[in-house]
Amino acid sequence: MAPSTNALPQGRDESAPFGRMLTAMVTPMAADGTIDYDGAARLAAYLVDEQRNDGLVISGTTGESPTTSDEEDDRLLRTVLEAVGDRATIVAGVGTNHTEHTLRLARQAEQAGAHGLLVVTPYYNKPPQEGLARHFATVADATGLPVMLYDIPGRTGTAIAPETLLRLAGHPRIVAVKEAKGDLFGASRLMTETDLAFYSGDDALNLPWLSVGAVGFVSVVGHVVGADLREMIDAFLGGDVRRATEIHRRLVPVITAIMTRTQGVIATKAALSLLGLPGGTVRPPLVDATPEFTAALREDLIAGGVKIVEGP
Repeated sequence: MAPSTNALPQGRDESAPFGRMLTAMVTPMAADGTIDYDGAARLAAYLVDEQRNDGLVISGTTGESPTTSDEEDDRLLRTVLEAVGDRATIVAGVGTNHTEHTLRLARQAEQAGAHGLLVVTPYYNKPPQEGLARHFATVADATGLPVMLYDIPGRTGTAIAPETLLRLAGHPRIVAVKEAKGDLFGASRLMTETDLAFYSGDDALNLPWLSVGAVGFVSVVGHVVGADLREMIDAFLGGDVRRATEIHRRLVPVITAIMTRTQGVIATKAALSLLGLPGGTVRPPLVDATPEFTAALREDLIAGGVKIVEGP
């Protein structure tokens, strides 16, 4: 399979194949649970133009992909590409626990114009490492798009073993890993032995990941503090570790509020409502944030320096 002709934004740093600051974007929804496509376009523009994201992940877990249809995923991806695809890398989440379904989603994303694919470890059925290797390689063979593997055993039940990642690193289109299991040393070994680019997939560990060589973040809190995280990246890579640490510590209340008290998408949509931005409701079996949760979230966001939209 030849590399895809889907045009990436100009000026991409080759060491960070999907950009450095990416947010796993929520899927804005109306009160009746239908997708708010206009809101998605506005949110994407906000994340890129005001929160300094140079990449977005669409239809990931934070985008509620378990409850969206293939048709909705396609329209959402096209909407975001039209809104910001000329100035940000748009990565389509296509991972499922059924290889054939994942292949269909990967091809659909390529046809829509995606710049890359995020492929999560198959969940629930817990395939052996040989099954993982075959699954990922088959998906990477199916399109010309670069692939970021998503290793999050806390959700999937199965980690990608270092030996499997070492094997997959030889595939020309498997170029990156979103790491959300906290194995900084294991990743350090793989960075030494391969050309895989590692992205922090755990906002609590963003700064530690930079310290061992990660090229950037795929963030959830980037919805509200993306510009701060980009400043952290720039400061660290520019040698100003003190400044990067200051930002890390200032954002602790925000990360605590969004990432530790309920599912990230629930907290993020509540945070977006406090900022007057599109987010809306969540789909069952998730439930919307309670007023009590939102009130506590508001205080934590303010403590982290986030400007809240005050009511009339």
